[in-house]
Amino acid sequence: MDEEYDVIVLGTGLKECILSGLLSVDGLKVLHMDRNDYYGGDSTSLNLNQLWKRFRGEDKPPAHLGASRDYNVDMVPKFMMANGTLVRTLIHTDVTKYLSFKAVDGSYVFSKGKIYKVPATDMEALKSPLMGLFEKRRARNFFIYVQDYNEADPRTHQGLDLTRVTTRELIALAPLCLLHYTHFVASFVVTLR
Repeated sequence: MDEEYDVIVLGTGLKECILSGLLSVDGLKVLHMDRNDYYGGDSTSLNLNQLWKRFRGEDKPPAHLGASRDYNVDMVPKFMMANGTLVRTLIHTDVTKYLSFKAVDGSYVFSKGKIYKVPATDMEALKSPLMGLFEKRRARNFFIYVQDYNEADPRTHQGLDLTRVTTRELIALAPLCLLHYTHFVASFVVTLR
């Protein structure tokens, strides 16, 4: 290991990794270190063994939970818009050599003692036990609106100016459903601007 560096970055959270990558791309000699035995800092993803040790203090989870490698639990949500600024920054810093991107298969929420899939299509919204009849209809209409929206075609805007409308006005869903969609919709609206 070399003993002289232009910069030493401590921690492997997202900010530290981006900073380290930008400095490296600019030609600086960077030493990047972390005190943990995993990467990612507070925004890491843990397998079952790591998760169990972190929150239970025990080395191994019960065998009936399955293989540790089958788990990948995010400590914080990590949704990135496919064409967002963060993705472009990651590509610029060449850290994509060490990352893999995957489309989200589904989002789930724990409610009333059970785990439910958060609907992601108009048909899933109609079948979801998370919503009442009127909420299902509003959610279905919202998904159809988002699916058909074309920034260049005002006929698809339904009279809404997405640079001025609030998220609540856009979805007009009941408070329970609003919790599930707010993050996505806010990201979607920001991407459109």
